[in-house]
Amino acid sequence: MSNGVSKRVTLIIVSITVAVISFMMSAVTIALPTIGKEFAMEAVLLGWVVTAMTFPQAALLLPSGRLADIYGRRRVFLVGMVIFAVASFLCATAGSAVFLIAYRLLQGIGGGMVFGTSLALLTSVFPPGERGRALGISSAAVFLGISAGPFLGGVMTQHLGWRSIFFLNAFLCLLVLALVFYRLRGEWAEARGEKFDVVGSIVFGISLLMMLYGLTVLPAVLGIVLFVLGVAGLLAFSRWEARVASPILDIPLLRKNTVFVFSNLAMLFHICTAFSIIFLMSLYLQYNKGFLPQTAGLIMVVQPVCTTICTPIAGRLSDKFNPRMIAALGMALVFVSLVLFVFITEATPLGYIIVGLAISGVGIGTFASPNANAIMNSVEKKFLGVASGMQGTMRSCGQIIGMAIVMILFSIYIGQAAITPEYYPDFLQSARVAFIVFAAIGFGGIFAQFAGGKARPA
Repeated sequence: MSNGVSKRVTLIIVSITVAVISFMMSAVTIALPTIGKEFAMEAVLLGWVVTAMTFPQAALLLPSGRLADIYGRRRVFLVGMVIFAVASFLCATAGSAVFLIAYRLLQGIGGGMVFGTSLALLTSVFPPGERGRALGISSAAVFLGISAGPFLGGVMTQHLGWRSIFFLNAFLCLLVLALVFYRLRGEWAEARGEKFDVVGSIVFGISLLMMLYGLTVLPAVLGIVLFVLGVAGLLAFSRWEARVASPILDIPLLRKNTVFVFSNLAMLFHICTAFSIIFLMSLYLQYNKGFLPQTAGLIMVVQPVCTTICTPIAGRLSDKFNPRMIAALGMALVFVSLVLFVFITEATPLGYIIVGLAISGVGIGTFASPNANAIMNSVEKKFLGVASGMQGTMRSCGQIIGMAIVMILFSIYIGQAAITPEYYPDFLQSARVAFIVFAAIGFGGIFAQFAGGKARPA
């Protein structure tokens, strides 16, 4: 396969894959009230339908990236897609909330392997001067999937039931697998022959899971204990990685590469805030504004449509100008939208909501690909899988931390009850407090991106 064909095919496959997975994630969010009603799930448990997928994904992204660097990025990507497809079918057949959440955990395993290698695959075939454009297109595909999710997911939920979302996703995954088998012929493994750090991977995964799960059950004593143990485990992991001959995470990379460190930190803050907007506003539109899933999805689509338009433009700009400055501008726009959402009430005009969603969409699109470009251009080629996995880990951790904050506030304002009409005012109050918290985090994200050293266009 010629280099030109390889680049084009890889970009198409990665873009389709991330669009399919992103569609499923946003479509499930809009279907949450319907799922909760069928399984009689209270508010906190309903949040687990979203977060269950992100836990194993967060734990596996970094090890998957390292595995891909050693054994081949196409191979790990392919295995991840098979697992994700099977898990999607199982979710569609789930007979209870427990099984649905269990199958979502399995989806997270497959998703971790896919997202741990997707950026690395693109960066493997595109030279530095073209990466911003390629990453912009793939990021646009992510938000195209998110754009289709709320509306199409709302239509499917309303007319075919929420299970149809998972059936459709399983079918689309099979199409992607066919493309990978028959069109993606190359393999990339610049760290081939190096050893995989099994001990470090286990310590990292368990410690990260303890820390993140502890966050979701705070302020309970169990949450505090797990969080402290998780942090201690990650500190032990960093000491181990500094000594082992072939680490999954090169500690000097963190110590010396400020672009890599602070750009990943900005990604963590960004996803924590941006993901909360999608989750909370989809519930607000259905609970407090009384819209049907289809209508709520049509309104929510404003955000990802704006993101889809802006992402490739920002990606091209990041090939020519300092990517961290462009990403910081995007973070600032997300902060503005969060401030607007702090003041929503049941009587808030629809136009106000749409403006807020549009501003957040432009901000997300302006941040995504320049941030990824800064991260991927800051490492050597043999660490591309690790860099891809690290960025994915920050993305998953941001989602979990954001959802943990939301679930803590749900517990405080709503308790263990389901979100029924008498609790709608309490839900709205918890959402407004959440937007205040996320606005503060987003403000910190602006400075984290600015602090990322002197990142330059490639």
